[in-house]
Amino acid sequence: MAVVVPLALSAVLLPLRGHLANTNVALLLVVAVVAVAAVGHRAAGAVAALSAAAWFDFFFTRPFERFTISNSSDVVTAVLLLAVGLAVSQLAARARRFEVVAVTDAGYLARIHEAAVVARSRSAPVVVDHVRAELVDLLGLRGCRFEHGSLLGRPPRLEQDGSIVVGRKEWATDELGMPDGEVELRVFAHGRYVGRFMLDAVPGSRPGRQALLVAVTLADQAGAALESSGRPVEAA
Repeated sequence: MAVVVPLALSAVLLPLRGHLANTNVALLLVVAVVAVAAVGHRAAGAVAALSAAAWFDFFFTRPFERFTISNSSDVVTAVLLLAVGLAVSQLAARARRFEVVAVTDAGYLARIHEAAVVARSRSAPVVVDHVRAELVDLLGLRGCRFEHGSLLGRPPRLEQDGSIVVGRKEWATDELGMPDGEVELRVFAHGRYVGRFMLDAVPGSRPGRQALLVAVTLADQAGAALESSGRPVEAA
């Protein structure tokens, strides 16, 4: 999506090339970056910013349909488009983190703080084990394991915004409880997938949205530790 959205918007705007100022095209592409950053993680916004700058260059600057810019003002516009897009992706990531802090109580904040302390001072396997235990306690799970490596299957997925998706549809956790089977919680480090926690929830249990958001934040701490170590963690 991060690459496709700016490309799709560029295709829509292409018939207006020559009638719409390039600065206005860049502003519209920034809107696309904002949309991607609002629903994705930090890396998605950054990729969208790079995509927007590249397609702006390719379609709207001379020579057309080449990744070359001959006009100095277009160079400035392209650089500003990239810079603003990257800034927006950072702000979106911070906004989501502030949302977690704003909606959680003292107990949840204590979990986040403790995980951050462990992540700074312990090895990656210890951090992953700590987060795994926290997830079990936080969500009332029957069990939890960590998988490092390729994504296999299409289990229900806990998203960055605290929602659960089954297939391509959001699962009404408040009404239906947790879905049957394991739920994956993907772990990223600087936008790169590094593994996932497989959450074995009690069918029908109803963890609140706050708890699910905290679970995502705890997984981020594991991702940071794995990125620092550069080594895989065996599933447990």
